[in-house]
Amino acid sequence: MESPGIWIEKYRPHNLSEVAGQREIVERLQSYVKSRALPHLLFTGSAGVGKTTCAVALAREMFGDTWSMNFRELNASDERGIDVVRNQIKQFARTSPLGDATFKILFLDEADALTQDAQAALRRTMENYAETCRFILSCNYSSKIIDPIQSRCAIYRFRPLDDAAVTEEMRRIAETEGIIIEENAYAAITYIAQGDMRKAINALQGAAIVSDVVTAENVYAITSNAKPEEIEDLVSVALSGDFETAERTLRALMYDRGIAPNELLNQMYRTISTSESLNRKLKVSLIDHLGETDFRLSEGADADIQMDALLARFVKTGLAP
Repeated sequence: MESPGIWIEKYRPHNLSEVAGQREIVERLQSYVKSRALPHLLFTGSAGVGKTTCAVALAREMFGDTWSMNFRELNASDERGIDVVRNQIKQFARTSPLGDATFKILFLDEADALTQDAQAALRRTMENYAETCRFILSCNYSSKIIDPIQSRCAIYRFRPLDDAAVTEEMRRIAETEGIIIEENAYAAITYIAQGDMRKAINALQGAAIVSDVVTAENVYAITSNAKPEEIEDLVSVALSGDFETAERTLRALMYDRGIAPNELLNQMYRTISTSESLNRKLKVSLIDHLGETDFRLSEGADADIQMDALLARFVKTGLAP
């Protein structure tokens, strides 16, 4: 049975060598540690792929026992305005490093949440205090970071973790926690995670609470996801022209299983885009319908009406000559 605590923190890597799935980036970061030199860095990539973990591990290896005194983490989504740059960031950057460190590291998470004015002020701070402080900026979309900041940073693009890296980590955690994972549960976890290690670990811990034997059924149930084959059946039935059966299937997923409409749209998109049985023209039409429904839901339209309308469009597309 799983032990108390949050596994995403319990199994967060402490060293760069423990980081999963980002081998090339890890090797380059390790070279900074060896040379004891560091430029400003920009980490970009989706959630749960190791950006924060790499920043903290880099500071640990760079500074040793004094890492916590020479490293500070701020989240730009908490305070987005120029004041956070003028006060907290500038105050940390201007003070001298402690111990035998020649500089400090400020890690700014979700930097793409900063306003344009705040980013302009940050650029000046990065210039003025480069001798005493190195900046590591983390964001999901590098396009939201102004060019003057990008040009001052070495940019590292973190890719989603592949299934092998996620599966390997799940096996390691299972062995440590003394739980059994059925082989088909690994596929379920990687399907749900989509390259996000946090999602994978949370799914595993949630399923392990239910039973010492983690099954695919438990994984899908605990994460409120439909099985891939259920989504395939839903799309197939709608394209066959059977609107009533498709609607009953949709209702069962949304209300009996509690799966959110947006999650169903994402799963339908993944199923359609990767399908080998659908021809290109049909894929284009179905993805177009998904995009329209997704936009309408984001604008606040009624979910029941829009999801039924989506099925209706699928039926019409499937019946079209």
